[in-house]
Amino acid sequence: MSRKTDAVLKELRTWGLSHFPGAHTKSPWPGHLDLAVNDKTFAYLSLEGEPFGISCKLPTSSQMALMLPFCKPTPYGLGKSGWVSASFDDKTPPDVDMLKAWIDESYRAQAPKKLLKQLTGGNVPPAKPAAKAAVKKKKAVTKSKKR
Repeated sequence: MSRKTDAVLKELRTWGLSHFPGAHTKSPWPGHLDLAVNDKTFAYLSLEGEPFGISCKLPTSSQMALMLPFCKPTPYGLGKSGWVSASFDDKTPPDVDMLKAWIDESYRAQAPKKLLKQLTGGNVPPAKPAAKAAVKKKKAVTKSKKR
C-alpha cells in the first residue's frame, strides 16, 4: 500500500499507546496489530504494507459513521454491537482527526472504569466528534459534483 497510509497507521498506533492508560498492542491473528486495554481490543488496525483498515466500537456515533461511503458494520456480528469498519485506498486519504475520535470513543467503551477515571482526570480530554464534520464534508463534495 502507500507510504501515506502506512504513516497514518503508525501515527494512530503511537497516539493510542501514548494517550490511553493501559493501552497495549495485541495481534490475535495475521494482518493485524490492534490496540487493546486489559486485553480487550478497542481498535482493530491493519499492518503497514497492507490495505488500510480500521474497526472501532462506536456506541454513540456508529449510525453517523455508517453514513460515510468507506464504512460498513464490522463483520462477525460485531456490527450489531456498534462496531464500524472503514477501509481507505490511496485516492481517499483517511481523516486522521476523525479516526482519533473513533479510537477515543472505542477506548471509552472498552476500558475499565478505573482507567477511565485516569483518562477523565485531566490526562486526555475527549476527542472532538469528527464523524459529523466528515459527513457534512462528504455531502458538500457530492453536491458540488452534481452541479
